[in-house]
Amino acid sequence: MRARVLSGMRPTGALHLGHYHGALKNWVRLQHEYDSFFFVADWHALTTHYQDRDVIERNVYDMVIDWIAAGLDPDLCTIFIQSRLPEHAELFTLLAMGTPLGWLERVPTYKGLAQELPERDLATYGFLGYPLLQAADILIYKAAFVPVGEDQAAHVELTREVARRFNHLYGRDGRAVLHEPQALHTEVTRLPGLDGRKMSKSYGNAIEMREEPAQVEAKIRKMPTDPQRVRRSDAGDPARCTVWQFHKVYSDAATQQWATTGCTTAGIGCLDCKQPVIDAILKEQQPWRERAEQYLANPKQVHWIVEMGTERARTVARQTMKDVRDVMGLAY
Repeated sequence: MRARVLSGMRPTGALHLGHYHGALKNWVRLQHEYDSFFFVADWHALTTHYQDRDVIERNVYDMVIDWIAAGLDPDLCTIFIQSRLPEHAELFTLLAMGTPLGWLERVPTYKGLAQELPERDLATYGFLGYPLLQAADILIYKAAFVPVGEDQAAHVELTREVARRFNHLYGRDGRAVLHEPQALHTEVTRLPGLDGRKMSKSYGNAIEMREEPAQVEAKIRKMPTDPQRVRRSDAGDPARCTVWQFHKVYSDAATQQWATTGCTTAGIGCLDCKQPVIDAILKEQQPWRERAEQYLANPKQVHWIVEMGTERARTVARQTMKDVRDVMGLAY
């Protein structure tokens, strides 16, 4: 029996190339190696966007289409929606009874996100508790591994601590009811936004996974380059240029060498340098757009995939909750 991997994504907007290279590309690979569970974290979206009802509703199925377009295969992995499984909320509530407040307050992303989103009122119980909800999401499926980047490793560690404490409080005869997951440190490709900052829809610096070719081309042509290369005849330095970061992701060694030499000797202009990046992104996006077409034309097909995945997930979640209620003395 294959070990289980679990991961989720918040439906806060159309997926962009940063999402693909940062997480989705790894999911596509992992589905061939593990029993893979991938969920739409719509309750998590509410922890920061609780006033944006329409946005979340609209984005849920769009995101699933992006997943399938990128290569997730519903026959190989389980795709489901968090809010369709009230068992997540039940486990979250029961874990909350014994989780020290200090554990939640020290999670690095708690303070980080509050500073990153000053325009949102995040002084809520839901926002403070979201790492514990995340722990419930993982523990309810007895996942062996959680694929994470370094910035999310603290969440997996908290999940392990929560499982340990629960098993200490309620475990009988040394039997662990909740399994401690391991962080699966997958290779993460960091693709910056068009302006060099983190790629984000809110910054207006993103290229969406299924964006129209003409828009992709226009966006990359407008990308800022080495600020010290004012004239075509000025030599540049790739280290100062965001386009170079895209070359590192999209170009082979020969193209990278061509771009470096051309830039540092002023042998090529910035628009020349951008063309291979444009070509590579359009080539990558083509199969995504093609795969998405059939689901955009037939939305019921997407609903059916999610329905089947949610039922598969429910079978596992219900069994875990039965075990949890038994050891907590709630099986009356």
